Amino acid sequence: MGKDDIIEVMGTVIEPLPNATFRVELDDESYKGMTINAHLSGKMRMNYIKILPGDKVTIQLSTYDLSKGRITYRHK
Repeated sequence: MGKDDIIEVMGTVIEPLPNATFRVELDDESYKGMTINAHLSGKMRMNYIKILPGDKVTIQLSTYDLSKGRITYRHK
């Protein structure tokens, strides 16, 4: 899996889960209403970026499993 195989979508955080994971509802047209589990990326953990319910985030989905993702950016 290379960098070309990653799908980036926008979403809204619904609820926090243990171990820096979150339940996120996707806002993209092709994934509308889909709910996934997403964890924080390493840079976001390293820089202590906090995520709260209701935040808009950018998520990277793997092409292999569309039910899991990685949060890479929190929008203001």
